[in-house]
Amino acid sequence: MIIGRGTWLDKVASHIISREKSIGRKTDLVRVESGLGASGIPHLGSFSDVARAYGIKMALESQGVKSQLIAFADDMDGLRKVPTGFPAWLEDHLAEPVSRIRDPFGCHGSYGEHMGALLVDSIEKAGLEHTYMRGSIAYKEGVLLEQERTVLAQSSKIGEKLKESLGQEKFTKTLPFFAICPRCGRIYTTEALSYDPGTDSVHFKCSGTTIRGKRIEGCGYEGDVKLKDGEGKLSWKVELASRWTALGIRFEAYGKDIADSVKFNDWVSDTILGYAHPYHVKYEMFLDRGGKKLSKSYGNVVTPQLWLRYGSRQSLMLLMYKRIKGAREVSIDDVPKYMDEYDRIEDAFFKGGEQKLRGLYEYVNLLKTPARPSLHVPYRLIVEIASISPQDNYREFIKKRLIAYGYSEFDEYLENKIELAHNMAVDNITPSRSRVEFTDVERKAVMELVQQLETKNSAEEIQGAIYQIARGNGIKPPEFFRLLYRAILGTDKGPRLGGYIADAGPRKIIEELKEQLGQG
Repeated sequence: MIIGRGTWLDKVASHIISREKSIGRKTDLVRVESGLGASGIPHLGSFSDVARAYGIKMALESQGVKSQLIAFADDMDGLRKVPTGFPAWLEDHLAEPVSRIRDPFGCHGSYGEHMGALLVDSIEKAGLEHTYMRGSIAYKEGVLLEQERTVLAQSSKIGEKLKESLGQEKFTKTLPFFAICPRCGRIYTTEALSYDPGTDSVHFKCSGTTIRGKRIEGCGYEGDVKLKDGEGKLSWKVELASRWTALGIRFEAYGKDIADSVKFNDWVSDTILGYAHPYHVKYEMFLDRGGKKLSKSYGNVVTPQLWLRYGSRQSLMLLMYKRIKGAREVSIDDVPKYMDEYDRIEDAFFKGGEQKLRGLYEYVNLLKTPARPSLHVPYRLIVEIASISPQDNYREFIKKRLIAYGYSEFDEYLENKIELAHNMAVDNITPSRSRVEFTDVERKAVMELVQQLETKNSAEEIQGAIYQIARGNGIKPPEFFRLLYRAILGTDKGPRLGGYIADAGPRKIIEELKEQLGQG
């Protein structure tokens, strides 16, 4: 049975609604949350947390349930490592809350505020409606105050459970709370020693800590902080549960790298705070080409802003919503693939294709689908033309070439695609190329074309040779053209091929076909 629009978003939304009803909670407003770090440049991985949560919000509302997305930035988190390329002076501020460190770029009130602003910028560019919250403000305003009190009052029970379930003994000796030291300004060097419900304060000592193998000494200060002053935060092991309870969160996805922490927070939520934990979906990470997790520490981040310099908002959302399971290697040179894939799912939507693809198209467009399809031109083709265009009138040059290849109309989407492709060409980014699998007959035909291109240069000669080679090998010409489009442009259709090969240069096309044949 098809649920909603037939996508994984619809299935998750359906499970959330069923679960909420089964435990007797009202569904007049179902909040979903995305927890965000604020200690480094937001990348596609961190953006995906928000984008996917927004997808669930849309799916819930499609099934008649009002929803709200909370984007919660943990800017009380202490800086653990200086990201690659950041100023060396930040080393002196390790273990300090990022909301208390000055902005190294000089344009915001703090380091954490700067990173949060970058993420909000990408969220707004993508058109995702959300409520943005900062941990530093939430603690100051007492949003988590009742949960803090409950957790600290039952800290011994939490510490024993943590030892039993994860083998961690830290909170059998201290409380799951970190005060900000008023003397040195650090947060993770402090140890919470006791909680006094009468004064609603935590007694702590700045003893020091080890972060990523580096010892950071405490200043030795010992004193008390009142919870209502917001001069401290809960440990990660209990903070998620406290947020869920305080904000009424019903869904939050998580990466497999924090699965144990989420499971423990589920227990805290259910047992200590008396709030049925949210429904979860576990997702895999976005990886770089080397198989490493995208990370601000590694310096291998691909930002949403960078993607949007070369790709449309729809291509970015397609990357987010295409699937949730399975790790994916992603690079900025993948933009052309997703630009052209968006064209294919748009065709499916307007031509009555598979329901899942039609639903995906609707979500990629944030349920605001256009009245008619856009004009489709292979993105890689535009990049190739842009790479040889003069800078002073590149738009006119590209359009003239496209007209010569048979594309006589232009709409707003195509005009924007020209601009994006030009950016990619100017920045010398080479689009990734998928390897085409050839049958023996197809391989023989492509090799014949490679030989023919050694001597044929005109559009007419090349076009004629393609037809001749196809028929000579028992391949229907349209199928052979489709094969060549995939090998050369990474798409199933494109311009009049003879004219394009002549313009691009037969030698260049020979090299590309040899590479596809494994002879490069």
